Amino acid sequence: MKRRVLIGAVPAALAATLAPRVGRAQAFPGKPVRLVVPFAPAGIADILGRLIAEPLSQAWGQTVVVENKAGASGHIGALDVARSAPDGHTLMVGTIGIHAAYKSYTKLAYKPAEDLRPVTILAEAANVVLVPASSPYRSFAEFLADAKAHPGKLSYGSAGPGSSIHMVTALFELMSGTRMTHVPYKGSGPALVDLIGGQIQVMFENIGSGMVHIKSGKLRALAVTGARREATLPDVPTVAEAGVPGYAATSWWTVAAPRDTPAALAERIQQDIRRATSTPQAGARFESLGVQAVVNTPAEAAAFFASETVKWNRVIDAAKLQLD
Repeated sequence: MKRRVLIGAVPAALAATLAPRVGRAQAFPGKPVRLVVPFAPAGIADILGRLIAEPLSQAWGQTVVVENKAGASGHIGALDVARSAPDGHTLMVGTIGIHAAYKSYTKLAYKPAEDLRPVTILAEAANVVLVPASSPYRSFAEFLADAKAHPGKLSYGSAGPGSSIHMVTALFELMSGTRMTHVPYKGSGPALVDLIGGQIQVMFENIGSGMVHIKSGKLRALAVTGARREATLPDVPTVAEAGVPGYAATSWWTVAAPRDTPAALAERIQQDIRRATSTPQAGARFESLGVQAVVNTPAEAAAFFASETVKWNRVIDAAKLQLD
């Protein structure tokens, strides 16, 4: 009502100039929104994407379609988003590997820092060191001792080269003086299947996607990667407590858009995501996944990307990670 009164109160010529601007502001969303998850289904990025898709669909009056587009540690899906129309109708759930640990790829067909616009840091969480229920390792200390004694013997899975799971494991190797064999997958889901089956020996997985297998008894949690113990796994020590002093690493997930998406639109989407994740139901879901909702502003997300890029570049350089 206020908008109509204001426009009616100004001269007709001015009202005519305002009307198109109002129309453009209301154009989003004018059709279904694509939310690209650049990994296989069942990983935490996929779970989080689906968690926000439903309330955003309700808020926007348009279907938010979650589209899994896996490959190249998320860069295939990210490239698709970077090349999409910058109108808010194509968004992406991103990760460390896309936004901060991309230096290990030197032949990308796009520039992550330039071709994607940050919308928000959606969530952050520690990882958990998992082994199969059949594993001989009953503690992190036993795993660490064997990894040190037999370089290259143990294989670990990840959601792909340069993914957050790969990076937190590479940091562990660097700080512990160990060396394992990396087995990359197109997402956490297929990697977890092979971990349960014993095809790989260990995985520094996201707590959210690993918890169901811990509870079922198919996987054993040896340690968590954060600076403190997790409320969802209170009896599981941190990696630092269990034998690698000073080690701490977390995974984080984002929502991003194509580079030329208007700043005002990115801010609006961020605010809608904040509202969607602020309900008691969403809070309970985040807690059950072992992740902490962040949902900061686009500017804060951009600053975080920059600082994290410096951090992970050091790991990439020290470990000499060349992935293409």
